Amino acid sequence: MFDYILSEEQEKIQQEARDFAVSIDSQLILDMDADKVRYPKGYLEEAGKRNLLGLRFPEKHGGRNLGWAEEVVALQEIGTLGTSLWCLYSLVSIVGEAINLFGTEEQKEKYLKPTVEGKLATAEGLTEPRGGSDFFGATTRAEKKGDKYVLNGQKRFIVGAEGADYFMVYARTDPEAPPHKGISAFLVDRVPGVEVKHIYGLMGTRGGGTGRVVFKDAEVPEENLIGKLNGAAEIFYQMMVPERMTSAGGALGMARAALEVAARYSTKRKAFGRKIKDFQAVSFKIAESMTQLDAAKTLVFNTAQAIDKGVDSSVQRRLVSESKKYATETAWDVVNHAMQVMGGIGYTNVYPIERMLRDVRLITIWTGTNEIMNLIIQHEFYREFTTTYSTGRNIEPDAAEAEKEEEKVYE
Repeated sequence: MFDYILSEEQEKIQQEARDFAVSIDSQLILDMDADKVRYPKGYLEEAGKRNLLGLRFPEKHGGRNLGWAEEVVALQEIGTLGTSLWCLYSLVSIVGEAINLFGTEEQKEKYLKPTVEGKLATAEGLTEPRGGSDFFGATTRAEKKGDKYVLNGQKRFIVGAEGADYFMVYARTDPEAPPHKGISAFLVDRVPGVEVKHIYGLMGTRGGGTGRVVFKDAEVPEENLIGKLNGAAEIFYQMMVPERMTSAGGALGMARAALEVAARYSTKRKAFGRKIKDFQAVSFKIAESMTQLDAAKTLVFNTAQAIDKGVDSSVQRRLVSESKKYATETAWDVVNHAMQVMGGIGYTNVYPIERMLRDVRLITIWTGTNEIMNLIIQHEFYREFTTTYSTGRNIEPDAAEAEKEEEKVYE
């Protein structure tokens, strides 16, 4: 982050998050990547003890009543730990968003507070085997029976599934309604009928307990319904803010870490009697990486401030989508540049760049692919453009033959 624009509170959060990231034993990261650790529960417990989880939530529920600007500052430090650890950290913010904004006081006391304190682990049940981006095509169903809902179906690619004490699950509650009007959200405890069937073997982002969760006649108390019955569309749209902002913030941390490794290497490694940083083929990749990273930081921090100031929801959706898209693509580019700068040794496990390359590939896919981000960006832009958007001066008349209306054929 550009330290000169941070407030004292933000600098404090940055240092706390940095100290936490520095405290993490490298062996944990290595064991997770080797699939020796499938879920690092102690990591979340320690973050909770340090009061670093759920920063945006009210103090009475364990948070610190801060904003997105502060969370992004923290995420850039947590992101240096890699995608698994930053994603597990972010799940508190993601699931917590739904409980904080749509949940009852009882749900906040029972679930949100202990999650923010690191005493309960959570995961989000969103993606299904038959559809990734097709959220409203969900087939997991919840049928009301007495004072309970009976849940049947399955979700996959659920980060944190292995260690979760409870899941936030979207399920169809009205099969006759249009897709976006027949889904509800539930808090589902890990009870009989809730089973993690498969932990995926992943290219990267390992050790986060990513699995497929099967619900077979799982009973959910009616008080665990979040928000309105059949009203989960509203929750889903709101959830895209923390889903994508945490991706953007963490990506900045990962990109910065990779750049630092490559830049440090370039000041030590010599070729043809000179340090390789003195060759433009190398230093220009550092320059390109730094430029992209600075641009991504600016966009993400601006988006965080926009959300904190409560800008129009359409503008939020566009900015959040731009931030997720650009920050994750920047991270991918920067990690690739880092490997190119380091040459063959970067492709080995002597340095962490090869792991970072495997990790970072996922972030342009998860929480909505970047192609979906483009879809949202253009949709929201055109909506703004045709209603309130104005750039000030209309430059169309600034053409020599602008008056030739007969040449302006649109159909």
